[in-house]
Amino acid sequence: MASLTRSKQDYLKALWALAPGGVPVPTSRLAARLGVSAPSVTNMLGRLAAEDLVAHAPRAGARLTPSGRRAALGMVRRHRILETFLVEVLGLDWAEVHDDAEVLEHHVSDRVLEALDRVMGHPAEDPHGSPIPDAKGRLTRRALAPLAALPRGARARVREVRETDGRRLARWKELGLVPGARVRVREVREADGVIELEVGGRRVVTAGAALEGVLVEIVPGGRHGA
Repeated sequence: MASLTRSKQDYLKALWALAPGGVPVPTSRLAARLGVSAPSVTNMLGRLAAEDLVAHAPRAGARLTPSGRRAALGMVRRHRILETFLVEVLGLDWAEVHDDAEVLEHHVSDRVLEALDRVMGHPAEDPHGSPIPDAKGRLTRRALAPLAALPRGARARVREVRETDGRRLARWKELGLVPGARVRVREVREADGVIELEVGGRRVVTAGAALEGVLVEIVPGGRHGA
């Protein structure tokens, strides 16, 4: 990691976040994700391609090479370990640690990072339920479904809340939509895009679009009909 600038690390992590499966990412999507101009993205992709971290072709998009993917997952590991430390050890708010981890991930040494991981007992997931890659870059694969896509009567358990916006995270926390929460879909009103849920015995009515990023695991035996 030390040989990569902060900007390069951010690009690699953004490419992984946009396409974990490795499909090419359009320059425009990467620019929007990072909040920079398209020419800036093109310039950086050229530099990353020269280091064999990215495969990039005009109009075809960019994807991580095997070495680029290893570097990206190394950054993902750093970020998620740091978020876990900030919440579990320092007691900071679950919804507010993303930006702090973004800063720290570029400055903490590998030795300190591994010490933090060891002190916490090698956590498998961060506070948002996202799996933490191991030291070799291996990441647990899980079959999760978007909560907003479940039919009426379905029962599920929240496994991951995939979001970086602190306001949305705080709202989900307020509603009880946190990893481990049990959820039942009481009603789906397709006409106005509203979903009625039961979360821990509490009735929650919200727009389906407001649940984007809440990923669940279907509970075996959960009803999928009326």
